[in-house]
Amino acid sequence: MDIVIRATVMFAILFGLLRLMGKRELGQMTPFELVMLVVLGDLIQQGVTHNDFSLTGATLAIGTFAFWTVVLGWIVYKWPRAQKWIEGEPRVLIRGGELIERNLRRDRLTRREIESEMRLAGIARMEDVAWAILEPEGRISFIGKGKDEGGAPEDARAT
Repeated sequence: MDIVIRATVMFAILFGLLRLMGKRELGQMTPFELVMLVVLGDLIQQGVTHNDFSLTGATLAIGTFAFWTVVLGWIVYKWPRAQKWIEGEPRVLIRGGELIERNLRRDRLTRREIESEMRLAGIARMEDVAWAILEPEGRISFIGKGKDEGGAPEDARAT
């Protein structure tokens, strides 16, 4: 039972830490950040299983993490309002070819990073972008001006 309690506490700490890191870090990791996540995984394992290196201990720890992941998924499914708090919300970064600086600051993104993502998406000029939306998982979606000049996407409110 000790492993289940520790795994639950570590799950909560890890969930909070990832939410604090923000979308940018999850979507655009440097090699150093990737290594840090691997090391973090090892540290979590040590904190959860302590000195228990048994197959049962590992199964309990993994099962507890899986259980809480399913519970959070079920909460989002049953109560869509909880999605904002559990998974985050999309955030508009560009509207009508203009950067929304306030939203860039909130996610610690620079103009240079946005321009790099635009080039990867095959977009040469910011003026050609009707909407750029930072998705909850860290990916940036671009909608060109010629494709959709209507209103804002429903889930892409500027915050």
